[in-house]
Amino acid sequence: MPPIKKDAEDTKKEAKLTPEQSAALILDYLRKQNRPYSATDISTNLKNRVTKTAAAKLLKDMHERKEIEGRAAGKQIVYHTIQDEADEASLEALQQIDAETTRLRDETTTLKTEEKELQKALRGGGASQVPLSELKASVAALERDKAEMDARLSALTSGDLKPVSVEEREKICAEHRIWQRAAAARKRIRGELWGVIKGVVEKEKWEETREELGLEF
Repeated sequence: MPPIKKDAEDTKKEAKLTPEQSAALILDYLRKQNRPYSATDISTNLKNRVTKTAAAKLLKDMHERKEIEGRAAGKQIVYHTIQDEADEASLEALQQIDAETTRLRDETTTLKTEEKELQKALRGGGASQVPLSELKASVAALERDKAEMDARLSALTSGDLKPVSVEEREKICAEHRIWQRAAAARKRIRGELWGVIKGVVEKEKWEETREELGLEF
């Protein structure tokens, strides 16, 4: 049976990109996504049309030419398109999302490790020390935690979250300070009231009186 000829579209997809084409592809991807990515992420998201090594070199070159911006994120460098002044708040929000994403990934890795250890103990005779029902409950709890973290991670990386404006953040902080002062004033009033009550109530009835009045300290 003669070999099946590949159509023009398949041939085009498999065609090796030139450095210029690869750079243009990467830049177009960063502009469309409008968020920071490492060379590894970009290579993976582009389905390896640009290798990790090539992506790292091209990103570095574009950064040196000031076509894109780059910053350190842990042990790697992430790159993003140059932001306008109006987008600075969005960039700050993206940085916060990246930090939260990293934290959730670390927690997920830890939970997966704990789950593997529990499963290993269960298979290796650990059930003689820990009841099987308790192990199953622990595994179920870890699965729920993992599902919750995965859902939070998906929400953070979906791009639907809107950054909190500086004005809104300052308003919330101001309201928090007002309630803090109110709480402190009420605590002081309770203390003064309790001092007056202790002066006229027998010591043996202090605790009973405090519970009847619902005073908390």
